[in-house]
Amino acid sequence: MKHLKGQLAIALLYLVSLLPLKWAQALGAFIGRRLSKGSSKPMRVTRKNIDLCFPELSPSEREELVRSSMVETGKVALEMGVAWMWSPERTLSKVRKVHNEEVMTDALNQGKGVIIIAPHLGNWEILGLYIGRRLPLTAMYRPPRLAALDKLIRDRRERIGATLAPANVKGVRMAIKALRAGQVLGILPDQEAEKGSGVFAPFFGTDAYTMKLLPQLAAQTGAIVVSGYARRLEDGSGFEIHFSRADDAVNSKDVEVSAAAMNAEVERCVREIPEQYQWEYKRFERRPDGGKIY
Repeated sequence: MKHLKGQLAIALLYLVSLLPLKWAQALGAFIGRRLSKGSSKPMRVTRKNIDLCFPELSPSEREELVRSSMVETGKVALEMGVAWMWSPERTLSKVRKVHNEEVMTDALNQGKGVIIIAPHLGNWEILGLYIGRRLPLTAMYRPPRLAALDKLIRDRRERIGATLAPANVKGVRMAIKALRAGQVLGILPDQEAEKGSGVFAPFFGTDAYTMKLLPQLAAQTGAIVVSGYARRLEDGSGFEIHFSRADDAVNSKDVEVSAAAMNAEVERCVREIPEQYQWEYKRFERRPDGGKIY
């Protein structure tokens, strides 16, 4: 059954890749709007996360953000046909502007290696494609549950020359080697860490079980830490990429200080375009007191 699901997902991505980007996004937006009218699990989790993270908004403002988030979630799902199936050149032609690219240039010139904080914000595959097409990139990677999709993702990400490092001891060695060679390491740091591999650190004012890997790599190697995301443009014309230098506290040898600084950088990025964040993920699943939020 899992094999069949994987093959169906790949077939759908190929079909969507036949559409222009604007049409793929419009179809994704339609699906997102349909989901926002029901009480699906993604809808319930999105609403809980937004209520928790934006208490300063009125109930009607939070509900509008929930609906907008579901629309953007639909878009990013169908954009994967573009990100994975189109040629790199065709996909990158949709990058309309890059903000603060000098941040990356300056960081690389220091020769310490660069760690990219890449939240699940906008379209992270577009960001990875843009970086990997220009610079030697190693990307930390957690395989999906569907084996067929795993093969597709590895093939699509590696076709631009990126090296995928598994989230295990071997992958950590690969990451350290890349940084010591002055290269770029990309990590999506905003998923809940595996048990025993994280610490609790604030995220939007609530403790979230946060990976120790990026903070430990930053402290051990002295790498420059930069955040990046690819923002989806409202008119369907493409994306704009944004880079920012993270606070030096991310390199602290105190892992709790470093994790808090990393989460603060992710939060800063998310606040710029909150509707384009992956709110349907249970970011606060594990609690310090063993309680439940969802």
